[in-house]
Amino acid sequence: MGRAFPLLRTQTPASDAERSAILSDPGFGRYFTDHMASAAWTPADGWHDRRIAALEPYSLHPSAAVLHYAQEIFEGLKAYRHADGSVWLFRPEQNARRFQRSARRLALPELPEEDFLTSVEDLIRADEAWVPATQGEQSLYIRPFMFASEAFLGVRPAERVIYSVIASPAGPYFPSGVSGVTLWVSSTYTRAAPGGTGEAKCGGNYAASLAAQIEAREHGCDQVMYLDAAGGAGNLEESGTMNLCLVTADGELVTPGLGTILEGVTRDTVLALAGDLGLTPVERSLSLSEVRAGAENGDITEVFAAGTAAVVTPVVGFKGDGYHFTIGDGTPGKKTLEIRNHVLDIHYGRTEDTYGWMRRVI
Repeated sequence: MGRAFPLLRTQTPASDAERSAILSDPGFGRYFTDHMASAAWTPADGWHDRRIAALEPYSLHPSAAVLHYAQEIFEGLKAYRHADGSVWLFRPEQNARRFQRSARRLALPELPEEDFLTSVEDLIRADEAWVPATQGEQSLYIRPFMFASEAFLGVRPAERVIYSVIASPAGPYFPSGVSGVTLWVSSTYTRAAPGGTGEAKCGGNYAASLAAQIEAREHGCDQVMYLDAAGGAGNLEESGTMNLCLVTADGELVTPGLGTILEGVTRDTVLALAGDLGLTPVERSLSLSEVRAGAENGDITEVFAAGTAAVVTPVVGFKGDGYHFTIGDGTPGKKTLEIRNHVLDIHYGRTEDTYGWMRRVI
């Protein structure tokens, strides 16, 4: 176990009435719990100043490296309330290890896995009252992050770094829920290229995605679908916030291979569960032309997106410059809903966790 993050309780917590009102309709990322976890790193002292304290703003020098060179990473995971009142995390070890991989890519110090898990769990224990009761898809979204705080304008890895964890009660990421989403296939923007930061969960990747997301919404779509660096004739990679998966008529569950996309925890979960649900998991390239042809001739029967925030979200159509095609009959597919429900049942303790993925916190 990592070293504890000592708790310094806030003197101004939200009242029971305020918290109850928020939890009745939390949305996503709009409200935050009373506390935050934090620690600092320097070459001389390593990781130090671990603590759980009141949620409060940072004070940064205008030359702080993160503001100029975007040396920053983050993670996203959820805490789930089970029917007996206990609180659980889903595969948090995977998030801890991905956080380390992202740190290596952004030349940040690696946080030990034990410290990552301890900080998350100690924050949840401090703010347990903020974990929503079992209803719908509500959860407590956890956001660990790390950034370069050194005041220095030279272009080199920072020698002072801040690590923090904040938490936010959350409802479904997409209000439309299981009705499905339509993705805009961008021929203007690409997300990553070999050797880039596509595999890292860093803020710059998401900042670069915002223009593409605006483009998608201007065309009446819910999210963007990126192609690889080859552009319009290339392969599908991932959506702005989710990995892509599809189901074929011959029982394969296919998802783009790793290399330039995020190694999603939900993506890995879906691949592991595929066999249990009568599907053969396959990781390989998927060209846009293959997906268009497969949707037309029935070789591709279902498409869905997978991510911590979005869970398993049906994709019912694609749009691009001069084309628009529907998946199946334009409604969420049977296998998609089966996978989605099975993942949620594991999250909320409604089915046996045969893989040992859940980690009890309270």
